[in-house]
Amino acid sequence: MKSHEELLAAFVGVNLDDPSALLDKALSLWHPRIALASSFSLEDAVIIHLLCSLRPDAVVFALDTGRLNPETYECAEALRQRYGVAIQWYFPERTAVEALEREKGLFSFRESVENRKECCGIRKVEPLHRALSGLDAWITGLRREQSVTRTDLQPVEIDAANGGIVKINPLLNWSLDDLWAFTREHRIPYNRLYDQNYTSIGCAPCTRSIAPGEDQRAGRWWWENPEHKECGLHNNPRRPINPKH
Repeated sequence: MKSHEELLAAFVGVNLDDPSALLDKALSLWHPRIALASSFSLEDAVIIHLLCSLRPDAVVFALDTGRLNPETYECAEALRQRYGVAIQWYFPERTAVEALEREKGLFSFRESVENRKECCGIRKVEPLHRALSGLDAWITGLRREQSVTRTDLQPVEIDAANGGIVKINPLLNWSLDDLWAFTREHRIPYNRLYDQNYTSIGCAPCTRSIAPGEDQRAGRWWWENPEHKECGLHNNPRRPINPKH
């Protein structure tokens, strides 16, 4: 692992608002110990396109929570076939899922924020920790526009919650219109849930379509307040890397 000072030096001169430039530099520093965490959202499909344009052997992993929509699996397969990417799937621990459902039933996550975070912890956070084990850096499709919980993110961060590895957020400043324009221009396979007015992709019981005028994250955990709408994958403190200072 590089020191903070070495990371600062490594990104000097890189246009952090250019996703291709940022990804190209990150790949040169850490491949093959850098991977995209994909939920097969519009953002992730765009990043897969960019990554595979730079390196056909780019590493992509996904978390199969056991409750994904069929459209999400179909999108994963379409991207796999289009780009030849070998998606590394991670599953929750069987005994933890069985214990949760036996004790609290199948929809405990709707009873309280604590219960919902418990379910996310079992189905998403623990598998993520296994997926990140041994990596030096990971890539996400986070955007500032998505949520009030993401406005202070940086393109390159140190992820203290995951052992101090580097976190790359190449699409932070992209709008939803930017994503659609790029997707259509390059004919990138995308999750067909978007055609049903979904704007955020997660587990089927926790994700719905939105009405015109609603916030982009309104369809996720719609029974909770906006400031609670993180699953534990991205709501931990990190130290940003800003090569301009």
